[in-house]
Amino acid sequence: MTPAQCRAARALLNWSQDQLETAAKVARKTIADFEREVRRPYARTLEALRAALEAAGVEFIPENGGGAGVRLRKQSS
Repeated sequence: MTPAQCRAARALLNWSQDQLETAAKVARKTIADFEREVRRPYARTLEALRAALEAAGVEFIPENGGGAGVRLRKQSS
């Protein structure tokens, strides 16, 4: 997950950094530093952030020539 993907995922969910902090159990400063590209968190921290965002409905799109991205999973009806 890139810093831009993290920011975009939060925007799709309309989540603040505080909400992601609660969901992922990761310090808000760590999230802020990552999103501003100040420092890259440990792998386990990135996994926790990604897992929290995915649990909330975000799908990460891999880099495949078209560029990495995020989208919301289609809700089953």
